Amino acid sequence: MTWTSLNAGIRLALATTREHKMRSFLTILGVIIGTGAVIGVGSIIAGLDGAITNILRSFGPNTIIILKAKAMTDWTPEERRRKPLTLADARAIAERCPAVEHVSPYLFPMSGIHTARYKGNDIYGIDIGGTEEGYAAGGTTMKAGRFFSDFENSHHMPVVVIGEDVQKQLLPNEDPVGKWIQVDGEQVQVVGVMDRPAASFPGQDDTRVLLPYFTMHKMFPNLQENMILAIAYPGMLAEAEDEVRASLRLSRRVPFNAPDNFALSTAEQMIEQFHDITSIVALVMVILSSIGLLVGGIGVMNIMLVSVTERTREIGIRKAVGARKSDIIIQFLTEAVVLTALGGLIGLLLGWLVSRAAGLIFPNLPTAVPLWAATAGVLTSVGVGLFFGIWPAGRAARLDPVEALRYE
Repeated sequence: MTWTSLNAGIRLALATTREHKMRSFLTILGVIIGTGAVIGVGSIIAGLDGAITNILRSFGPNTIIILKAKAMTDWTPEERRRKPLTLADARAIAERCPAVEHVSPYLFPMSGIHTARYKGNDIYGIDIGGTEEGYAAGGTTMKAGRFFSDFENSHHMPVVVIGEDVQKQLLPNEDPVGKWIQVDGEQVQVVGVMDRPAASFPGQDDTRVLLPYFTMHKMFPNLQENMILAIAYPGMLAEAEDEVRASLRLSRRVPFNAPDNFALSTAEQMIEQFHDITSIVALVMVILSSIGLLVGGIGVMNIMLVSVTERTREIGIRKAVGARKSDIIIQFLTEAVVLTALGGLIGLLLGWLVSRAAGLIFPNLPTAVPLWAATAGVLTSVGVGLFFGIWPAGRAARLDPVEALRYE
Protein backbone atom coordinates (compact mmCIF):
# COMPACT_ATOMS: atom_id res chain seq x y z
CA MET A 1 0.00 0.00 0.00
CA THR A 2 1.42 3.37 -1.03
CA TRP A 3 1.15 6.69 0.78
CA THR A 4 -0.85 8.02 -2.18
CA SER A 5 -3.51 5.34 -1.85
CA LEU A 6 -3.64 5.77 1.94
CA ASN A 7 -4.00 9.53 1.55
CA ALA A 8 -6.78 9.00 -0.99
CA GLY A 9 -8.54 6.60 1.37
CA ILE A 10 -8.36 9.09 4.25
CA ARG A 11 -9.68 11.92 2.08
CA LEU A 12 -12.50 9.72 0.85
CA ALA A 13 -13.39 8.76 4.42
CA LEU A 14 -13.43 12.41 5.50
CA ALA A 15 -15.56 13.35 2.51
CA THR A 16 -18.06 10.60 3.39
CA THR A 17 -18.14 11.82 6.99
CA ARG A 18 -18.85 15.40 5.88
CA GLU A 19 -21.55 14.20 3.52
CA HIS A 20 -23.36 12.30 6.27
CA LYS A 21 -22.56 14.40 9.34
CA MET A 22 -25.44 13.33 11.59
CA ARG A 23 -25.17 9.67 10.65
CA SER A 24 -21.42 9.71 11.30
CA PHE A 25 -21.86 11.48 14.65
CA LEU A 26 -24.49 9.01 15.87
CA THR A 27 -22.29 6.15 14.65
CA ILE A 28 -19.31 7.22 16.75
CA LEU A 29 -21.29 8.51 19.74
CA GLY A 30 -20.49 5.38 21.73
CA VAL A 31 -16.79 5.76 20.91
CA ILE A 32 -16.91 9.41 22.02
CA ILE A 33 -18.55 8.52 25.34
CA GLY A 34 -16.25 5.54 25.97
CA THR A 35 -13.08 7.46 25.16
CA GLY A 36 -14.23 10.53 27.08
CA ALA A 37 -14.98 8.37 30.12
CA VAL A 38 -11.53 6.78 30.02
CA ILE A 39 -9.78 10.13 29.75
CA GLY A 40 -12.03 12.18 32.07
CA VAL A 41 -12.27 9.66 34.88
CA GLY A 42 -8.62 8.71 34.38
CA SER A 43 -7.58 12.32 34.94
CA ILE A 44 -9.73 12.59 38.07
CA ILE A 45 -8.36 9.35 39.49
CA ALA A 46 -4.80 10.39 38.72
CA GLY A 47 -5.37 13.78 40.38
CA LEU A 48 -7.06 12.25 43.41
CA ASP A 49 -4.32 9.67 43.72
CA GLY A 50 -1.66 12.37 43.64
CA ALA A 51 -3.48 14.61 46.12
CA ILE A 52 -4.12 11.89 48.68
CA THR A 53 -0.61 10.50 48.29
CA ASN A 54 0.74 13.95 49.13
CA ILE A 55 -1.64 14.24 52.08
CA LEU A 56 -0.52 10.95 53.56
CA ARG A 57 3.13 11.76 52.97
CA SER A 58 2.60 15.13 54.66
CA PHE A 59 2.30 13.19 57.93
CA GLY A 60 6.01 12.61 57.48
CA PRO A 61 7.97 9.60 56.24
CA ASN A 62 8.75 8.57 59.83
CA THR A 63 5.29 8.92 61.37
CA ILE A 64 3.40 5.93 62.76
CA ILE A 65 -0.35 6.42 63.19
CA ILE A 66 -1.83 4.25 65.94
CA LEU A 67 -5.56 3.61 66.24
CA LYS A 68 -7.56 1.03 68.13
CA ALA A 69 -9.01 -0.16 64.80
CA LYS A 70 -8.00 -0.05 61.14
CA ALA A 71 -10.16 3.04 60.51
CA MET A 72 -11.53 6.00 62.44
CA THR A 73 -15.12 4.84 61.89
CA ASP A 74 -17.08 1.87 60.50
CA TRP A 75 -15.70 -0.48 63.09
CA THR A 76 -16.41 -4.19 63.11
CA PRO A 77 -18.13 -5.63 66.22
CA GLU A 78 -14.77 -6.98 67.42
CA GLU A 79 -13.07 -3.60 66.93
CA ARG A 80 -15.90 -1.86 68.76
CA ARG A 81 -15.31 -4.06 71.81
CA ARG A 82 -11.64 -3.13 72.03
CA LYS A 83 -10.64 -0.82 74.85
CA PRO A 84 -9.60 2.67 73.72
CA LEU A 85 -6.01 3.74 73.43
CA THR A 86 -5.04 5.85 76.43
CA LEU A 87 -2.62 8.55 77.48
CA ALA A 88 -0.81 5.84 79.47
CA ASP A 89 -0.23 3.92 76.23
CA ALA A 90 1.41 7.00 74.71
CA ARG A 91 3.56 7.55 77.79
CA ALA A 92 4.66 3.90 77.73
CA ILE A 93 5.72 4.23 74.08
CA ALA A 94 7.79 7.32 74.95
CA GLU A 95 9.53 5.47 77.79
CA ARG A 96 10.07 2.06 76.17
CA CYS A 97 10.83 2.86 72.53
CA PRO A 98 14.32 4.29 71.95
CA ALA A 99 13.75 4.47 68.17
CA VAL A 100 10.81 6.88 68.69
CA GLU A 101 11.69 10.58 68.80
CA HIS A 102 8.27 12.14 69.56
CA VAL A 103 4.95 10.73 70.79
CA SER A 104 1.69 12.67 70.85
CA PRO A 105 -1.73 11.45 71.97
CA TYR A 106 -4.66 12.93 70.08
CA LEU A 107 -8.00 13.03 71.91
CA PHE A 108 -10.98 13.38 69.59
CA PRO A 109 -14.79 13.23 69.79
CA MET A 110 -16.53 10.40 67.93
CA SER A 111 -19.72 12.32 67.18
CA GLY A 112 -21.46 15.67 67.42
CA ILE A 113 -21.23 18.98 65.57
CA HIS A 114 -18.74 21.34 67.19
CA THR A 115 -18.72 25.10 66.73
CA ALA A 116 -16.45 28.12 67.14
CA ARG A 117 -17.55 31.75 67.49
CA TYR A 118 -16.01 35.21 67.52
CA LYS A 119 -18.07 38.41 67.71
CA GLY A 120 -21.10 37.00 65.94
CA ASN A 121 -19.13 35.02 63.36
CA ASP A 122 -19.82 31.30 63.64
CA ILE A 123 -18.26 28.25 62.05
CA TYR A 124 -19.91 24.86 62.36
CA GLY A 125 -18.44 21.39 61.98
CA ILE A 126 -14.93 22.24 63.15
CA ASP A 127 -12.36 19.45 63.38
CA ILE A 128 -11.61 19.62 67.09
CA GLY A 129 -8.94 17.66 68.92
CA GLY A 130 -6.64 17.71 71.91
CA THR A 131 -2.94 16.98 71.58
CA GLU A 132 0.52 17.89 72.83
CA GLU A 133 3.44 19.96 71.62
CA GLY A 134 5.03 16.95 69.91
CA TYR A 135 2.17 16.96 67.37
CA ALA A 136 3.83 19.89 65.60
CA ALA A 137 6.96 17.82 64.99
CA GLY A 138 5.01 15.86 62.36
CA GLY A 139 5.35 18.72 59.89
CA THR A 140 2.91 21.35 61.20
CA THR A 141 4.04 24.87 60.33
CA MET A 142 2.56 28.11 61.62
CA LYS A 143 1.11 30.89 59.52
CA ALA A 144 0.93 33.18 62.53
CA GLY A 145 1.84 32.89 66.20
CA ARG A 146 3.08 29.61 67.67
CA PHE A 147 1.99 26.13 68.71
CA PHE A 148 1.04 25.68 72.35
CA SER A 149 3.69 24.42 74.77
CA ASP A 150 3.90 21.48 77.17
CA PHE A 151 3.70 24.00 80.03
CA GLU A 152 0.33 25.25 78.76
CA ASN A 153 -0.82 21.66 78.35
CA SER A 154 0.20 20.51 81.84
CA HIS A 155 -1.48 23.58 83.41
CA HIS A 156 -4.75 23.06 81.47
CA MET A 157 -4.47 26.57 80.04
CA PRO A 158 -7.33 27.81 77.77
CA VAL A 159 -5.29 28.28 74.59
CA VAL A 160 -5.93 27.07 71.05
CA VAL A 161 -4.32 26.91 67.62
CA ILE A 162 -6.65 27.10 64.65
CA GLY A 163 -6.60 26.12 60.98
CA GLU A 164 -6.32 28.60 58.13
CA ASP A 165 -10.00 28.48 57.15
CA VAL A 166 -11.15 28.93 60.75
CA GLN A 167 -9.13 32.13 60.90
CA LYS A 168 -10.52 33.32 57.55
CA GLN A 169 -14.13 32.81 58.67
CA LEU A 170 -13.90 34.00 62.26
CA LEU A 171 -11.26 36.75 62.13
CA PRO A 172 -10.91 37.71 58.45
CA ASN A 173 -9.68 41.27 59.02
CA GLU A 174 -7.93 40.99 62.39
CA ASP A 175 -4.69 39.66 63.77
CA PRO A 176 -5.95 36.42 65.35
CA VAL A 177 -3.09 35.94 67.81
CA GLY A 178 -4.20 36.89 71.32
CA LYS A 179 -7.93 37.02 70.51
CA TRP A 180 -10.40 35.09 72.64
CA ILE A 181 -12.88 32.90 70.81
CA GLN A 182 -15.58 30.48 71.94
CA VAL A 183 -15.18 26.78 71.22
CA ASP A 184 -18.37 24.89 72.11
CA GLY A 185 -19.20 27.73 74.50
CA GLU A 186 -15.80 27.78 76.25
CA GLN A 187 -13.54 30.84 76.06
CA VAL A 188 -10.06 30.06 74.73
CA GLN A 189 -7.25 32.32 73.53
CA VAL A 190 -5.78 31.92 70.04
CA VAL A 191 -1.98 31.56 70.22
CA GLY A 192 -1.38 30.52 66.62
CA VAL A 193 -2.78 29.82 63.16
CA MET A 194 -1.56 26.71 61.37
CA ASP A 195 -0.66 26.68 57.71
CA ARG A 196 -2.88 24.56 55.51
CA PRO A 197 -1.39 21.05 55.29
CA ALA A 198 1.11 20.50 52.47
CA ALA A 199 -1.74 18.80 50.64
CA SER A 200 -5.39 18.54 51.53
CA PHE A 201 -8.28 16.47 50.28
CA PRO A 202 -10.06 17.98 47.26
CA GLY A 203 -12.60 20.55 48.43
CA GLN A 204 -11.66 20.13 52.09
CA ASP A 205 -11.38 23.21 54.33
CA ASP A 206 -8.75 23.44 57.02
CA THR A 207 -11.12 23.63 60.00
CA ARG A 208 -8.75 22.25 62.62
CA VAL A 209 -9.12 23.57 66.14
CA LEU A 210 -6.44 22.06 68.38
CA LEU A 211 -6.43 22.42 72.14
CA PRO A 212 -3.82 21.24 74.65
CA TYR A 213 -4.57 17.62 75.56
CA PHE A 214 -5.48 18.27 79.20
CA THR A 215 -7.48 21.38 78.30
CA MET A 216 -9.49 19.26 75.88
CA HIS A 217 -9.99 16.61 78.55
CA LYS A 218 -11.14 19.28 81.00
CA MET A 219 -13.68 20.63 78.50
CA PHE A 220 -14.90 17.16 77.47
CA PRO A 221 -14.30 14.84 80.44
CA ASN A 222 -16.26 11.96 78.89
CA LEU A 223 -14.06 11.59 75.80
CA GLN A 224 -12.14 8.31 75.68
CA GLU A 225 -11.00 7.70 72.12
CA ASN A 226 -7.38 8.52 71.40
CA MET A 227 -5.16 8.35 68.37
CA ILE A 228 -1.41 8.25 68.94
CA LEU A 229 1.20 9.72 66.60
CA ALA A 230 4.70 8.32 67.02
CA ILE A 231 7.55 9.88 65.06
CA ALA A 232 10.60 7.68 64.57
CA TYR A 233 14.17 8.86 64.29
CA PRO A 234 15.30 9.13 60.64
CA GLY A 235 16.09 5.72 59.20
CA MET A 236 14.62 3.85 62.17
CA LEU A 237 10.98 3.47 61.13
CA ALA A 238 11.01 -0.34 61.02
CA GLU A 239 12.63 -0.56 64.47
CA ALA A 240 10.16 1.99 65.84
CA GLU A 241 7.19 -0.04 64.51
CA ASP A 242 8.46 -3.19 66.23
CA GLU A 243 9.09 -1.33 69.49
CA VAL A 244 5.68 0.40 69.42
CA ARG A 245 3.91 -2.91 68.73
CA ALA A 246 5.76 -4.63 71.59
CA SER A 247 5.05 -1.74 73.98
CA LEU A 248 1.32 -1.66 73.18
CA ARG A 249 0.94 -5.44 73.46
CA LEU A 250 2.60 -5.22 76.87
CA SER A 251 0.64 -2.22 78.17
CA ARG A 252 -2.67 -3.56 76.80
CA ARG A 253 -1.91 -7.08 78.12
CA VAL A 254 -2.37 -8.87 74.80
CA PRO A 255 -1.65 -12.63 75.15
CA PHE A 256 1.37 -13.82 73.18
CA ASN A 257 -0.77 -16.00 70.88
CA ALA A 258 -3.50 -13.36 70.28
CA PRO A 259 -3.58 -10.82 67.43
CA ASP A 260 -3.04 -7.10 68.04
CA ASN A 261 -6.03 -5.23 69.45
CA PHE A 262 -4.81 -2.02 67.82
CA ALA A 263 -3.68 -0.94 64.35
CA LEU A 264 -0.41 0.62 63.20
CA SER A 265 -0.16 2.46 59.90
CA THR A 266 2.56 4.44 58.20
CA ALA A 267 2.10 6.89 55.36
CA GLU A 268 3.52 4.44 52.80
CA GLN A 269 1.23 1.62 54.00
CA MET A 270 -1.82 3.88 53.74
CA ILE A 271 -0.70 5.01 50.27
CA GLU A 272 -0.42 1.38 49.19
CA GLN A 273 -3.92 0.63 50.51
CA PHE A 274 -5.29 3.66 48.66
CA HIS A 275 -3.58 2.56 45.44
CA ASP A 276 -5.37 -0.78 45.77
CA ILE A 277 -8.68 1.08 45.95
CA THR A 278 -7.91 3.32 42.96
CA SER A 279 -6.84 0.26 40.96
CA ILE A 280 -10.26 -1.29 41.52
CA VAL A 281 -11.98 1.99 40.57
CA ALA A 282 -9.85 2.20 37.42
CA LEU A 283 -10.78 -1.37 36.51
CA VAL A 284 -14.49 -0.62 36.95
CA MET A 285 -14.04 2.53 34.84
CA VAL A 286 -12.44 0.53 32.04
CA ILE A 287 -15.24 -2.05 32.12
CA LEU A 288 -17.96 0.61 31.99
CA SER A 289 -16.26 2.61 29.25
CA SER A 290 -15.73 -0.56 27.21
CA ILE A 291 -19.51 -0.90 27.03
CA GLY A 292 -19.66 2.47 25.26
CA LEU A 293 -16.82 1.42 22.96
CA LEU A 294 -18.60 -1.86 22.20
CA VAL A 295 -21.80 -0.01 21.30
CA GLY A 296 -19.78 2.43 19.18
CA GLY A 297 -17.98 -0.45 17.46
CA ILE A 298 -21.25 -2.17 16.59
CA GLY A 299 -22.52 1.12 15.20
CA VAL A 300 -19.39 1.49 13.07
CA MET A 301 -19.79 -2.06 11.76
CA ASN A 302 -23.43 -1.45 10.84
CA ILE A 303 -22.72 1.82 9.06
CA MET A 304 -19.84 0.23 7.16
CA LEU A 305 -22.11 -2.59 6.04
CA VAL A 306 -24.58 0.03 4.80
CA SER A 307 -21.70 1.77 3.04
CA VAL A 308 -20.71 -1.49 1.34
CA THR A 309 -24.27 -1.89 0.05
CA GLU A 310 -24.45 1.74 -1.13
CA ARG A 311 -21.11 1.52 -2.97
CA THR A 312 -21.47 -1.92 -4.55
CA ARG A 313 -21.17 -0.55 -8.12
CA GLU A 314 -18.11 1.50 -7.10
CA ILE A 315 -16.49 -1.66 -5.73
CA GLY A 316 -17.31 -3.50 -8.95
CA ILE A 317 -15.73 -0.74 -11.06
CA ARG A 318 -12.58 -0.71 -8.92
CA LYS A 319 -12.23 -4.48 -9.23
CA ALA A 320 -12.87 -4.29 -12.99
CA VAL A 321 -9.97 -1.88 -13.48
CA GLY A 322 -7.56 -4.02 -11.47
CA ALA A 323 -8.10 -3.35 -7.73
CA ARG A 324 -7.11 -6.31 -5.58
CA LYS A 325 -8.99 -7.67 -2.58
CA SER A 326 -6.34 -6.17 -0.29
CA ASP A 327 -6.95 -2.72 -1.83
CA ILE A 328 -10.68 -2.94 -1.08
CA ILE A 329 -10.03 -4.19 2.47
CA ILE A 330 -7.56 -1.39 3.17
CA GLN A 331 -9.97 1.21 1.74
CA PHE A 332 -12.83 0.20 4.04
CA LEU A 333 -10.58 -0.35 7.08
CA THR A 334 -9.14 3.12 6.52
CA GLU A 335 -12.64 4.59 6.53
CA ALA A 336 -13.55 2.72 9.73
CA VAL A 337 -10.34 3.80 11.46
CA VAL A 338 -10.76 7.44 10.37
CA LEU A 339 -14.32 7.41 11.67
CA THR A 340 -13.42 5.97 15.10
CA ALA A 341 -10.25 8.09 15.32
CA LEU A 342 -12.44 11.19 14.93
CA GLY A 343 -14.59 9.81 17.73
CA GLY A 344 -11.47 9.28 19.81
CA LEU A 345 -10.31 12.87 19.28
CA ILE A 346 -13.74 14.26 20.17
CA GLY A 347 -13.74 11.95 23.21
CA LEU A 348 -10.31 13.31 24.14
CA LEU A 349 -11.73 16.83 24.07
CA LEU A 350 -14.74 15.70 26.13
CA GLY A 351 -12.46 14.04 28.69
CA TRP A 352 -10.34 17.19 28.91
CA LEU A 353 -13.47 19.28 29.53
CA VAL A 354 -14.54 16.87 32.29
CA SER A 355 -11.07 17.17 33.82
CA ARG A 356 -11.19 20.98 33.70
CA ALA A 357 -14.69 21.06 35.19
CA ALA A 358 -13.55 18.83 38.07
CA GLY A 359 -10.58 21.14 38.62
CA LEU A 360 -12.88 24.18 38.81
CA ILE A 361 -15.30 22.49 41.21
CA PHE A 362 -12.49 21.13 43.40
CA PRO A 363 -9.59 23.62 43.27
CA ASN A 364 -7.42 21.37 45.46
CA LEU A 365 -7.74 18.48 43.01
CA PRO A 366 -4.73 18.59 40.64
CA THR A 367 -6.57 17.21 37.62
CA ALA A 368 -4.68 16.82 34.40
CA VAL A 369 -5.16 14.48 31.48
CA PRO A 370 -2.35 11.95 31.91
CA LEU A 371 -0.48 10.98 28.77
CA TRP A 372 -1.30 7.30 29.29
CA ALA A 373 -5.04 8.04 29.38
CA ALA A 374 -4.97 10.20 26.23
CA THR A 375 -2.82 7.67 24.36
CA ALA A 376 -4.92 4.71 25.54
CA GLY A 377 -8.17 6.46 24.58
CA VAL A 378 -7.10 7.31 21.04
CA LEU A 379 -5.39 3.96 20.41
CA THR A 380 -8.43 2.11 21.74
CA SER A 381 -10.73 4.04 19.41
CA VAL A 382 -8.44 3.17 16.47
CA GLY A 383 -8.45 -0.46 17.58
CA VAL A 384 -12.26 -0.45 17.69
CA GLY A 385 -12.31 0.79 14.08
CA LEU A 386 -9.89 -1.93 12.95
CA PHE A 387 -11.72 -4.72 14.78
CA PHE A 388 -15.26 -3.84 13.81
CA GLY A 389 -14.28 -2.81 10.28
CA ILE A 390 -12.82 -6.22 9.37
CA TRP A 391 -16.15 -7.91 8.57
CA PRO A 392 -17.55 -5.10 6.34
CA ALA A 393 -14.17 -4.76 4.61
CA GLY A 394 -13.98 -8.52 4.00
CA ARG A 395 -17.54 -8.55 2.70
CA ALA A 396 -16.71 -5.76 0.26
CA ALA A 397 -13.55 -7.55 -0.89
CA ARG A 398 -15.46 -10.79 -1.58
CA LEU A 399 -18.00 -9.17 -3.92
CA ASP A 400 -18.02 -10.61 -7.43
CA PRO A 401 -17.12 -7.74 -9.83
CA VAL A 402 -19.66 -8.86 -12.48
CA GLU A 403 -22.50 -9.02 -9.96
CA ALA A 404 -21.37 -5.75 -8.41
CA LEU A 405 -21.44 -3.95 -11.77
CA ARG A 406 -25.01 -5.13 -12.39
CA TYR A 407 -26.14 -3.95 -8.91
CA GLU A 408 -28.72 -1.15 -9.02
